[in-house]
Amino acid sequence: MALGRSRRGDRHIDYWPGFVDALSTLLLVFVFLLSVFVLAQFVLTQEIGNKDDAMSRLQAQIRELTDLLALERASEAESESQIGSLRASLLAMEQERDVLREAAIATASPEEIAEAERRASALARQLGNEQDAAAQAAAQIAILNQQIAALRRQIAALEEALNISDQKDKESQSRLADLGRRLNVALAQRVQELTRYRSEFFGRLSAILGNRPGIRQVGDRFVFQSEIFFDRASAELRPEALPALDDIATALATLEKEIPDDIAWVLRVDGHTDDRPIQTPQFPSNWELSAARSIAVVQYLAGRGIAPRHLVAAGFGEYQPLDTADSDDARARNRRIELKLTER
Repeated sequence: MALGRSRRGDRHIDYWPGFVDALSTLLLVFVFLLSVFVLAQFVLTQEIGNKDDAMSRLQAQIRELTDLLALERASEAESESQIGSLRASLLAMEQERDVLREAAIATASPEEIAEAERRASALARQLGNEQDAAAQAAAQIAILNQQIAALRRQIAALEEALNISDQKDKESQSRLADLGRRLNVALAQRVQELTRYRSEFFGRLSAILGNRPGIRQVGDRFVFQSEIFFDRASAELRPEALPALDDIATALATLEKEIPDDIAWVLRVDGHTDDRPIQTPQFPSNWELSAARSIAVVQYLAGRGIAPRHLVAAGFGEYQPLDTADSDDARARNRRIELKLTER
């Protein structure tokens, strides 16, 4: 009676590992979405930064051209002032020349008249040069005005592009959030579907294996004591274990036909040992022993027609114990093979 109660206690269902696996999957999805969001933000920031640099350069050119325009306008004002002075001087000289011509007979000598005419000619030439310089300054000012107008149009275009980029950024964030929601819904649906198939698979295994000793269901996995499949320190399947593996292969083959192709799933076979060290030419450590045992189970299932892409072998050595007590019973519990139907 005590042994019967112990077996019923071993077969209690622990849902915590399944919850942890589902939570881990959701966490991976959130990390993926966050990475996509950060990458999109980085690209948009780079684009906006490049446009800001271009706008800064254009504004610097505008300031430079504005300074040049101010200088040219100051030069033009100075030239106009000089032209006014020269015109006044020329007018005075012309008046003086006329007076001298009128008084030449009475008072002025021919030398004085010629000197006045030379001075008037020189002033006229200087006035012409100043007028040419003023015309050139006006033309340069017109060119600078055109350049400033063109730069302002470029700034307006860049501002419009920045507004469009901001709008696209908002739309991208909205689409990203919508994609995240849709991905979460799709992931939840896939997790629910796989959970349903996992429940069916374990239900079939429970019906097939019955109450065989050394086999129990813990959460979302079946646990087989290593002694069912292997002798001590060996990775060769015992002949007595083959019927149980045949039953597992039959249930898995049926499930393989039922699960849709778009659901990525695998049957993970985990090998575990106790903490007693092993060091043989074949198995230098418990890692090699646990991995070799899980590989032996996987190879046998593949030989029974299960697709290798749906099988995974993992060796954990003594580093994932179920019972940490320092006793033979605890070590026997830790020597085990676990089967888990999970996402790929």
